[in-house]
Amino acid sequence: MIRSTSIICSGAADQVQLDVFGEVMDAMHQARVHGMAPDENAWQVQAAMMEWLEGNWREPDEGIWEVRGGRDQFTHSKVMAWVAFDRAVKAVEQHGLGGDAARWRGLRAQVHAEVCTNAVDDRGVFTQSYGGQLLDASTLLIPLVGFLPADDPRVVATVEAIQRELTIDGLVRRYQIVDGGDGDGVGGEEGAFLLCSFWLVDCLALMDRRDQATALYERLLGLRNDVGLLAEEYDPVAGQQLGNFPQAFSHVAIASSAMTLCPDHVGPTEERAHP
Repeated sequence: MIRSTSIICSGAADQVQLDVFGEVMDAMHQARVHGMAPDENAWQVQAAMMEWLEGNWREPDEGIWEVRGGRDQFTHSKVMAWVAFDRAVKAVEQHGLGGDAARWRGLRAQVHAEVCTNAVDDRGVFTQSYGGQLLDASTLLIPLVGFLPADDPRVVATVEAIQRELTIDGLVRRYQIVDGGDGDGVGGEEGAFLLCSFWLVDCLALMDRRDQATALYERLLGLRNDVGLLAEEYDPVAGQQLGNFPQAFSHVAIASSAMTLCPDHVGPTEERAHP
C-alpha cells in the first residue's frame, strides 16, 4: 500500500535538522546578491546560528526528511552545513559584514573534505549517509547548491544511479527502503516525490542533458490537475496525486526549473549552483 506523507503527524518539533542552517544562510545570501541591503539585526541572528553550527555540525541529526528511524550522519545535512559556512564567508567577503571569515573558510574546507571522504561509496556515488549504500534524492542538491560542479564524476554517477534505482516510472522517490523495511521509522511505501523529480530536471540541465531535462519537465507538467495544481507526491501505478495538496514547493519548483531550462537565462538554480 502506498502511504501518503500528509497523513503522518510530524514529529519535527523534537528533531534536529542541520540542513535548515544552510537554507537560511543561503536565502539571506541570495537576498543580498539581489539587492537587499545588509541589516545588522539579521546578521546578528545569522552569526548566532553560525556559532551554534560550529560546535554541532559533526553531530548526527534526523535530516531533511524528518526520519523516525534514529539520527544519522546524513550526507545532505553535512552538505548544507558546508553551504552555511560558505555563505557566511561570502557575507564577510562580498557584503562587508563582520565575522571571522578565515575560521569559516577552515570549517568549510573541513566539511567538504569529510563529506567527500565518508559519503561516497565504492561505486563513486554519494549515498544517503556516511558509510552507507542507500540512495537519497537529497544528494541531487550537491551540484544545485555549489558543493561540487554538475560535471564532477561523483555527481554524474550519483545522478545516474538515482535515475536507475530511485525512480518509479521515471519519477524520483525520496530515498531507498531496503526490502520493504522500516528504515525511516514510518513504514510502508510512498509515491514519487515531485520536488525530487524537479531536482533531477535541474541536475540534468546543469549537466547539459537538456533533452532529458525537458522531457522530464514536460512529464511533470502533465501531472497537474484540471486547474494546474500539483500535490506533494504522485503514484504512477494508480495515476493519481498523493499527499499535501496543493503543495507550495512543487509549484516553486515548476517556476525554478522553467527558468533553468530557459535558453540564455540565468535562473535561481544556476545562481545557487555558482554562489
